[in-house]
Amino acid sequence: MSALDAARTLFTGLTGREPDGIWSAPGRVNLIGEHTDYNEGFVLPFAIPHRTFAAAALRDDDRVRVASTFADEPVEVDLAQLDALFPTPAGRAPSVPEWSAYALGVAWAIRAAAQGAPARGVDIAIASDVPVGAGLSSSAAIEGAVASALDALWSTGLDPVALAQVGRRAENEAVGAPTGIMDQMASMLGRADAATFIDCRSLATESVPTGFTGEGLEVLVIDTQVKHSHSTGGYRERREACERGAALLGIRSLRDTTEADLPRAAGLMDDVTFRRVRHVITENQRVLDTVRALAERGPRAIGDLLVASHASMRDDFEISVAELDLAVETALVQGAVGARMTGGGFGGAAIALVAHDDVERVSDAVTRAFADAGYAAPLVFTVHPSEGPRRDV
Repeated sequence: MSALDAARTLFTGLTGREPDGIWSAPGRVNLIGEHTDYNEGFVLPFAIPHRTFAAAALRDDDRVRVASTFADEPVEVDLAQLDALFPTPAGRAPSVPEWSAYALGVAWAIRAAAQGAPARGVDIAIASDVPVGAGLSSSAAIEGAVASALDALWSTGLDPVALAQVGRRAENEAVGAPTGIMDQMASMLGRADAATFIDCRSLATESVPTGFTGEGLEVLVIDTQVKHSHSTGGYRERREACERGAALLGIRSLRDTTEADLPRAAGLMDDVTFRRVRHVITENQRVLDTVRALAERGPRAIGDLLVASHASMRDDFEISVAELDLAVETALVQGAVGARMTGGGFGGAAIALVAHDDVERVSDAVTRAFADAGYAAPLVFTVHPSEGPRRDV
C-alpha cells in the first residue's frame, strides 16, 4: 500500500469518513552544507521523491486529533491546550508522545504565525515513505505536510517560507530539537532538477540547476540503518560549541567569519571548540564553491568538495560513524564522482554521486562491504531533485 493510501485508510478508520483532502511534503537530501544552518550560514539541499502524507478534515468541535501509521494510538487535545503544552522546557521531553509533538507543534505554531487561526478542530492521519532516522529529514516532511494541510483548512494564507518557519518552531520549541531551518526550507521550496541554495540568515533562496540528468549522474543514498535523533545530546553539544566559538570571536554567529580568521580562532579556543568552528567556516565556503562549480563547470566538478565535506564532518565535527565512513570510502573506491554523509550525523545516510551505469555495481559493493564488516545491511536507493509540498487529493 502506498503511503498516500495508508494515510487515507488510517483516516477513514479513525473517523468513519473521508478526509477533506490529503496533503504531502518531501524529505530532503543535503547536497552540501552540514550544521551551517543554525550558524546563519549557507546550505544546498534538494527535496526528494519520498514524501509524508497528511489526510485531514475539519471537526465540529475544538479538538485536534492526530494519528500515525508509526503509532498504535492517536493523540487528542483541545486547541486551547496547545499553549499549555508548548513550548517544551529546554532539556525536557514533550508532554505528549514525541511523534505527535511534530504535528501538534505545527498546529500550535501556525496559529501563532497566523495570529490566531480559526478555533476549529481537525483530525489528521499521517503516513510516510521517508526513511525515519536516516538523515533525510522525515521530521520536516511531517511538518510540511501538516502545515500545508492546516494552512488550507484554516485558510491562514501563509507563504512557503512562513510555513517553513512554522515547522522549525515546532521542531525547536515543541519537540525540543535544536535544529536550524534548512530542512523545512528544503522541503517547502523543492523544485524538480534543482537544489535550493539558502542563506540561512536572510532566508534568501536561489534555485540552482544540478545538471545531474544531463551528465548521466545519479544521487545514490546509502541508509546505514544506524538511527539518530536530533533531540538527543550530540546535536545540542555541537550547536553549543559553535555558539561558544562565536562568543570567543566576539561575533554574532560563525557566519560572520572566514577562513582568514582561523589562525586567530585557534589561539582563542580549546582544540575541540576550534575544530567545531573550523568545520562550519570551511563548510560555508564549500557550499559557495559548489554553487559556483555547478554553474560554471557542471556536477562532475563538485566531487572533491563532497569528499572534503565528509572529511570535515568526520574529523572536525566528529558526527560520522564507522558505517557512514565505510559507505563513503567504498563508493569512492568504486568510482563515485564524490561522496559524503548527509544530515545531522551520528548515523543516518551517506550520498554518492555516481554514473547511471555504475549504480548497481556501487550498490552491490557497499552492501558486500557492510556484510564483510559485520554491519546490518544498508538500504540503498537513488533519488532526484523533486517538487515541494502539494495537495494530492
